[in-house]
Amino acid sequence: MPGLLSDALAWVVILTFAVGALSEDRNQRLARYATVAAWVGFAVFWLQLVPHFAFVHKSYVEGVLAVAAVPASLYTGYLLWNGRDSLYVLSRAVAAMGLIYLPFETIPAFSLLGVAVPAPRGVLMETVAAQTGFLVNALGYHPEMIVGEQGYLNTFLFFDGSHRLTVAVVLACTGLGSIAIFAGLIAAVKAPLRRKLRAMAIAVPIIYALNLLRTTFITIAFGKQYMQWFVDEIMFLFGSSDPYMVSFFISDRIISQILAVVVLVGITYLVVRELPELLTVIEDVLFMVTGDEYDLESELGLERPGA
Repeated sequence: MPGLLSDALAWVVILTFAVGALSEDRNQRLARYATVAAWVGFAVFWLQLVPHFAFVHKSYVEGVLAVAAVPASLYTGYLLWNGRDSLYVLSRAVAAMGLIYLPFETIPAFSLLGVAVPAPRGVLMETVAAQTGFLVNALGYHPEMIVGEQGYLNTFLFFDGSHRLTVAVVLACTGLGSIAIFAGLIAAVKAPLRRKLRAMAIAVPIIYALNLLRTTFITIAFGKQYMQWFVDEIMFLFGSSDPYMVSFFISDRIISQILAVVVLVGITYLVVRELPELLTVIEDVLFMVTGDEYDLESELGLERPGA
């Protein structure tokens, strides 16, 4: 996220979602007001992130998704205000996702009773970096691991002749975002705990393992400059003047992000087979996109087991 203001807005929005979720069974009026307000705030949150993704992060995929999230959030709030109560499930999911992700994004290192407590994001980034380093070394590459700009041991140093190339494992590279999405969705539906745990056991290990393969691929492709293809065209496309970044843009911003969408669809299918209650969320999303109602449970031949 781009700064403290964005972090503060994110917490306000997620806590408003949480108020709505906690009020559903006690005060329907408060639940509706709070949840609709949260969706409006969510639209504002995504709107202020668009320049960051598009111009700072230089990710067309994330930039387009951020732009699309603005009207989608407003439309969700509108439908919920007008009585589409099934959207409470998606709203609970967003609350859970945020409560999982934001502590890693926003809580810094601090001292407790004289004992230094590391930032959660630092612990996670260094762990993923160490595991990525193990895989990179296993494949025959041996970059030096150094302390990066954020002060964590999460950066790989390569040399292309005399030119230094560094690639860092940041929070977005840990798979936490995708894990939070599925954990939030699974937590939001009303289903037996046993099936929820089975769904988590499917999603989390797959996401984590594939993410390690992704970080390994990007580290090697960029560090060894293996994808210096269409250099002028790629630099123009991403608004860059550094030809050394071409391998990074191709490996991360193009190949990895496109494959990530495909992988998330596949994981969703596997999780839904274990937890068909999630079809409610997918049906709501399809309704918002197409304007048509769907009964995916019948169309896919899935039944909701009792345990």
